[in-house]
Amino acid sequence: MPTPSYDLASWRSRVPLLARSIPMNHCSHAPQLDVTRAAAEAYLDSWNRNGMDWEAWMAEVEGARADFAALIGADAGDVAVCTSVSQATALVASALDFTGRRRKVVASGAEFPTVGHVWLAHERLGARVAWVPARDGVVPLGAYDAAIDEDTLLVSAAHAYYQSGFRQDVRDIARRAHARGALIYVDAYQSLGVADVDVRALDVDFLAGGCLKFLLGVPGIAFLYVRPGLAETLRPAATGWFGRAEPFAYRAGELTWAPGARRFDTGTPPVPNAFVARAGLGVIREVGVPAIEEWMGVLKRRLVEGGRARGLDVLGDAEPERSVATTAFRCAAADGDAVEAAMRRRGVLASARGPAVRLAPHFYSTLDDVEKALDALAHALDEVGR
Repeated sequence: MPTPSYDLASWRSRVPLLARSIPMNHCSHAPQLDVTRAAAEAYLDSWNRNGMDWEAWMAEVEGARADFAALIGADAGDVAVCTSVSQATALVASALDFTGRRRKVVASGAEFPTVGHVWLAHERLGARVAWVPARDGVVPLGAYDAAIDEDTLLVSAAHAYYQSGFRQDVRDIARRAHARGALIYVDAYQSLGVADVDVRALDVDFLAGGCLKFLLGVPGIAFLYVRPGLAETLRPAATGWFGRAEPFAYRAGELTWAPGARRFDTGTPPVPNAFVARAGLGVIREVGVPAIEEWMGVLKRRLVEGGRARGLDVLGDAEPERSVATTAFRCAAADGDAVEAAMRRRGVLASARGPAVRLAPHFYSTLDDVEKALDALAHALDEVGR
């Protein structure tokens, strides 16, 4: 039986939920680890003990910024602290000029709805959104050629499709966008922590991601990378006092800009969330993304092979090289939410999205977890009706 390069049993002992359930919903929300709970309690203890301790709390925020930057191969000054990818996308949109000839946003069919909603909302300010459709859980790379033209201001291409786990070739999409003079924005929420993400190697202009999924954190904190040199040319209209060059000068009548991506910071940062984010990012760093990605490939193959052996229909690309570990199974004739609920009754946590139920393991998941999850899915589909 294949095994990962790290001590799987030791890590499993640090995830209390595993004693009661099989979490296969990391594409939606990760469970607690001992260190993430301890981090949340550290904030509560600090708050209770000191009333407030802004110097120490801001050190945690800056630590989270630096840890995320290191994860994606960036410098801390190239990363803004946000509350969600929705906010990060809106910040980018607010910094773009949709009044010139270049006003077209090419968005992939793999975008999470919130990203598409932001681009569509800016049509009243001049943006024009064009879609590269997804077919059977996959976005054809060649379809970008016809969509990107000299009127394109920005290409929005999620790294991994939230519904199917299909991984887009962001480096190639960036090359196509830049050849036409367009920028590229990447939502990497579904790949961060389980796939190698290096912003310099990918040559992206913007990249956003949050912490509640594979980064083992909680809602309420996300990060935005802005390419060095590009950041200084942008003035986001959505802003706040932490985006200023000297926020603690408290000059309401002056709109100075912080250097680099920090100008995309807004209001008081999410301090409790930063505590937990640092703990989760620390786990990913300790285990190592290469080791995690290798084990995810093993689990992905078992999910696909085991699913097909049970008569389940895989949505999207089944190859680990073209997808993340998240594996989607069609349930078009069934109520996905009902299937998810039926699996929960069997002790397996899955995540339904549209016509599919997603199984998304993490580095502490086992091959036995995969088999039990597939059995629960097959039984749930029989119960609800395929």
